[in-house]
Amino acid sequence: MADQYSRGMDWLSRYGYLPPPDPRTGKLQTKEGMEKAIRTMQRFGGILESGQLDADTLKLMATPRCSLPDIVGREDIVHSYPSSSPPMSPGLVDVLLGKAFQAWSSVSPLTFAQLSQGEGDIRVSFLRSLHDDGYPFDGQGGTLAHAFFPGTDPMAGDTHFDSDEPWSYAGSDSDIDLFTVAVHEFGHALGLSHSSSHPSIMRPYYQGSAGDIATYRLPADDRQAIQELYGASNGEPVPPGGDPNPPGLPSPPPPRPTLHSDPSFLDRCNGKFDAVANIRGEVFLFRGRYFWRTTQNGSLVSLNPALINNFWMGLPADTSKIDAVYERKSDSSIMFFIGSEYWLFRDTQVKNGYPRPLSDWGMRTREGAMVEKVDAAFIWAHNGKTYLFSGGDFWRFDESSKSQQEIRHPEAGYPRDTALWRVPANVDDIISWGEGDAYFFKDNLYWVLKKGGMDEDNVPPKSIAVDWLRCPVPASTPTPANPNHKDCSCALKGSSSVESGSWLLLLSLIWLSCKLAGE
Repeated sequence: MADQYSRGMDWLSRYGYLPPPDPRTGKLQTKEGMEKAIRTMQRFGGILESGQLDADTLKLMATPRCSLPDIVGREDIVHSYPSSSPPMSPGLVDVLLGKAFQAWSSVSPLTFAQLSQGEGDIRVSFLRSLHDDGYPFDGQGGTLAHAFFPGTDPMAGDTHFDSDEPWSYAGSDSDIDLFTVAVHEFGHALGLSHSSSHPSIMRPYYQGSAGDIATYRLPADDRQAIQELYGASNGEPVPPGGDPNPPGLPSPPPPRPTLHSDPSFLDRCNGKFDAVANIRGEVFLFRGRYFWRTTQNGSLVSLNPALINNFWMGLPADTSKIDAVYERKSDSSIMFFIGSEYWLFRDTQVKNGYPRPLSDWGMRTREGAMVEKVDAAFIWAHNGKTYLFSGGDFWRFDESSKSQQEIRHPEAGYPRDTALWRVPANVDDIISWGEGDAYFFKDNLYWVLKKGGMDEDNVPPKSIAVDWLRCPVPASTPTPANPNHKDCSCALKGSSSVESGSWLLLLSLIWLSCKLAGE
């Protein structure tokens, strides 16, 4: 069952047997890695090592237990400084980052410190181009930086700046003010999404310098947002390490025009996704050349999308639209449909012999013509069968046997009319999720058929943007219920050793976020 599979992967990640779903390229969970994790868990629990989520394993996973992980790993952390020209000294960078953190701590109970060694939760790095997180930088202009929300992912809270940008403080109009961008990105690292309010430091576009750092104060919208998460200041903000009023800072630069981010990084809140897929217990939402990614607990991996071709190695270099995607549960292969062809992936690498023509699937319209395009594809948790949709019809396949994986024929009695599902026609894609529910996506809305049932009437639509992509609720729209999304996770990134210069969030954030989650 798809729900057992997703919950099993989540359990293994939670208790240390499997690395949590990771946004870095090549870090998609592998079939071998999952089987190894299951065997390790079975050995630790004293049950038969089958490497499968069998009945005994699922029973052990459902048994009440301690919340601490069984296996604790460690990861080296490296901090880096920008390579701007002219260069900024590490000392000046530390001062500007410290002031950026202080902007948030001065209005909340949060406390930050710069540690030379020890454990913590936020790492700041200046990186360029592809940097092993699935979200490459693009050189000067366009995307300036990105940060990962708090959560259980190893990169949670980490903040990356594009090292190729002309970073400065009080520089020319062509330079990028580091303090301004750092305040914005640290807001994301603490759990804030973008804001449409003006003024707000959390607006998605760079607005020029925020002004003199010695007198800077967060706008009211941002103060309210951070206090909703962590509470108000206790009146005694603790400045970050070093002199809170260092000498020698230049005067603030004058305001400058907005520099918009790369227009190809489409707004995730606009909806209309080309394809949606449940892959290894995560949900991938594809649009154009990019995709967004959410984890089992509803945490968005990054506000910015990742390039499809930087992650899925073997698709055409000019790929501009994915029609449908699904993961085949029998062998964990991943199927991509683009136009009249399809690709089969082993993890993030395409298998030999692909692409293949869509005609392999033997789908014909009611008039007898071969189907030339797939609109949606998913495996229904209710029966384990594969369903492909095209032009108002759908076909059913049984891929449970090895022979059916290579020689595909629709089951007898198909195609059938998609109206049988009692959801809008021509959906963008479908997934099984949660407790085996079927989720239908169209434009910026989705519909849920509980337990995959086809006999539900008047299924209400919900917002993809709000429930899946951390977008603000429109003022005129009621907040849709979301069983998968949590506004804050009380488990931050695991402990790690660090080198000198890393910025780390102290343990006060952990109990505050736990308090917020009601645990």
